[in-house]
Amino acid sequence: MNSKKHSQIMLKTYPHWFYIPAGIIFCIFFVLPTVLAFYFSLTRWTLFDATFIGLKNYQTFLSNPMMVTSLKNTIVYAVITSGSKVVLALLLAVLFTSSAVKLKTVHRSIVFFPTLISTVAVGITFSALMQPSYGLINNVFAFFGLTGPDWLGNPRLALYSVALVDIWRGIGIALIIYIAGIISISDQLLDAARLEGGAWVKFRHVILPLSRNSMFTVILLSFIGGLRTFDLIWSMTHGGPGFSSDVLTSVIFKQYGAGFYGLSTAGNVVLFLLVTVIAYPMMSFFNRKELDL
Repeated sequence: MNSKKHSQIMLKTYPHWFYIPAGIIFCIFFVLPTVLAFYFSLTRWTLFDATFIGLKNYQTFLSNPMMVTSLKNTIVYAVITSGSKVVLALLLAVLFTSSAVKLKTVHRSIVFFPTLISTVAVGITFSALMQPSYGLINNVFAFFGLTGPDWLGNPRLALYSVALVDIWRGIGIALIIYIAGIISISDQLLDAARLEGGAWVKFRHVILPLSRNSMFTVILLSFIGGLRTFDLIWSMTHGGPGFSSDVLTSVIFKQYGAGFYGLSTAGNVVLFLLVTVIAYPMMSFFNRKELDL
């Protein structure tokens, strides 16, 4: 049954008024705040009044040097974290679904456990671990006669150091999604591929093609999460040193803290448009690929 026929059956099965409660909730909690955000981004506003100023907030925001740096950092951060999660989680999922690995549930739990920890707690903990003088990581380097870098104090390393922590913390979700996809593959297919050419043939011609839907989900969720990241960046570096690890969300937060509410609202709209422009084509592409399977 194709998707068009399925949609027609669903429309015949459920009366249109069934959609009214969900539509009301959607309008109140998404459409209305979005429209108001677009309006207030065109104003200089406080809690008590708002003065319409047109596109001046956008001009100011986009001409800010921090904006250029934060936009580049946001894209780099999203690409690094999402790409790493997609690849590493897939390899771990293949490993943890293999019959050769014992205590698979334990291993899966260990990898998934960081996901359950508060992001702020993870950030504070790794800030201490990455401290250049007394941090555990650099002490391990020193034990082997090596000098560890200033992970969060070096402008060239700070963003990538936070990205590594993000990958460690977030890979568990991607792992579970992949495992769910792999264990749904027929055992007959896996056994036939293994007998035909071993583990590589099984991975290349069975697991990888049949895990495409899982991979699409991981890519989309990880990339959107990378574009919207804030709490880990803020708890570890506050966007520093300087502006070297600032992302769009941290710049927006700083503008709110300084009392530039209209300017920060314009930043939120820019972030919304960035996520939409990138995520919507990805979703459309992945949906077409799913229908082709």
